[in-house]
Amino acid sequence: MISQNNKTGLRNPWVWGMLVLIMVVLAVNATFVWYATKGTRSTLVDRDYQTKDRKSNEEELSELRAQHALSWQTEVKKPASVVMGIPTPYEIGVTDRADQPVSGVLEVVAYRASDASKDFSTTFKEVAPGRYQGYISFPLKGYWELHIRIQRGEDIFNVATDKFMVAAAS
Repeated sequence: MISQNNKTGLRNPWVWGMLVLIMVVLAVNATFVWYATKGTRSTLVDRDYQTKDRKSNEEELSELRAQHALSWQTEVKKPASVVMGIPTPYEIGVTDRADQPVSGVLEVVAYRASDASKDFSTTFKEVAPGRYQGYISFPLKGYWELHIRIQRGEDIFNVATDKFMVAAAS
């Protein structure tokens, strides 16, 4: 007979199994919630993405028009392989629309999508008109890309390289 006083249901192993399963699911979900709120979070998205570089559509279009009007070309000579912790020489050439060298200040930002705290920038030295050289030492292995920014007077030109792999030191 089924009643509130019948305690034989708690002796059934299936009841205990279901209770344990429910407790495991709740514990896993609580762990996920804790990691989402307290744990170290991924930096695939900038921490201040809502305010960083916030521009109106008109400002964004204006910058795109300025980049298109400059029509500067960059040529990046990079090594065949890049190893973590070893300074790697890079040479960057910049020419304008008329294929004339562009002299100015060239800054390179090494960007790693999975760990923004390891991003860094370096200024390259102009060794000849429109030719810049510098060394970059990557602190971590993995995929990186370079964001190149050159400024000549009021003109600013930005370009990014394709992602490339930095190998672990042997």
